[in-house]
Amino acid sequence: MNYSEFNYTTQAGLKLYAREYGSRQSARVPVLCLPGLTRNSKDFHAIASHLAPHRRVLCPDFRGRGKSEYAESWTDYSSEAEMRDTLDLLAATGVHKVIALGTSRGGLVTLQMALQRPTLFKGVMLNDIGPEIAPTGIKRIAGYAGKISAPDSWNMAAILLRQMNDQYFPTLTGEEWHTFAHQSYRDENGKPAIDYDIQIGTGLRRALALTRGKLPTMWREFKALNHVPLLILRGEYSDLLSPDSAKRMVHEHPNATLVTIPNQGHAPLLNEKNSFAAIDAFLAQVDA
Repeated sequence: MNYSEFNYTTQAGLKLYAREYGSRQSARVPVLCLPGLTRNSKDFHAIASHLAPHRRVLCPDFRGRGKSEYAESWTDYSSEAEMRDTLDLLAATGVHKVIALGTSRGGLVTLQMALQRPTLFKGVMLNDIGPEIAPTGIKRIAGYAGKISAPDSWNMAAILLRQMNDQYFPTLTGEEWHTFAHQSYRDENGKPAIDYDIQIGTGLRRALALTRGKLPTMWREFKALNHVPLLILRGEYSDLLSPDSAKRMVHEHPNATLVTIPNQGHAPLLNEKNSFAAIDAFLAQVDA
């Protein structure tokens, strides 16, 4: 392993898990990687390993995901709660300034943090997420989150994920689907197991029911990012961040860069040359 693992306890009393890459002695601003709705720190292993020779990288598992403790009820899974947990993480690690890399739900948490702690960020990277979520994508996610049982084998896990996502990631190889399977499930006695609390899916569906299928926009929170450089990564085949929303984000932000990741949908996997190049160029701009 090229990372260390640690646990911290939030003010809500939950014991949460995080990975740490790179050196704490690095003079560069750390990167904080925040995962998607049912995802966890494993998703960032490739990009965190890429960045680790030059800077510290923190990759937490949100409550109810990966190795973090589960909450009591579906009502305890909200981006607001995850924001508070993340602020507790930064307090526990003594980090006062970060560059955020938020994928999907992690990007929404980032937007809320920007409004609550405007001085926290040196820069922000949003991976296939913005202030406005396309209904098609969120309905698709709500259709499977917490509803699908774990496959019987790792081969079946790779096949299932390919069947569900092949149209969004048409160029992934068989080996890459197996890697994605190990990021998506945890190993339990040699077999894949669900790696998140299924109540998270319940929370999403209740939220969609309350809003009649259209989540509220976050343009107010987005404006709180105006004082820092912004990188927007959008998957070419994304059904969650529309081209129009991405263009509006660039138009409304004074220092935003939009990069489309080819042959990928929601959300780009951050493990190939296009993502590496865009992130490297952005971090060089922020460091300058």
